[in-house]
Amino acid sequence: MTTGLFFEDFEIGAKYSSQGRTITESDVNTFAGLSGDFNPLHTDAEFAQTTVFGERIAHGMLTVAISTGMSNWTGIFAGTTIALMEQNIKYTGAVKFGDTVHLEMEITEKKETSKPDRGIVKIAAKMLNQKDDVVVDMLWTLMMKRHTS
Repeated sequence: MTTGLFFEDFEIGAKYSSQGRTITESDVNTFAGLSGDFNPLHTDAEFAQTTVFGERIAHGMLTVAISTGMSNWTGIFAGTTIALMEQNIKYTGAVKFGDTVHLEMEITEKKETSKPDRGIVKIAAKMLNQKDDVVVDMLWTLMMKRHTS
């Protein structure tokens, strides 16, 4: 069922936010197993104490993966996304076990394509922690369905 926004429905400057989610040790261990990334910064408490963070932190890519899920929680992409074409990612802070993160998105650009059934939408997406510190700053490019007549 298509309940998401179509290309024409997006307005430049429109903002969307997700609910929060607390990052757990289980999340990090599951992601390590899935990705094969067992870097001790994420999985070894003793080692992590010797780093600048002083404790284990979540994988940056785990936080990005969670952001894509959070974007879908908003409902604006349900059944209308053709493709996530590009993600530019800048990590600006660490996500620690127990941090609660949420996603904020702002529509920054729209452009039509040569095909009448789709358009391109650019979104500034930010993951913030419970202190409202930006921990991941992203720019997404999505191909979205258009209304067909």
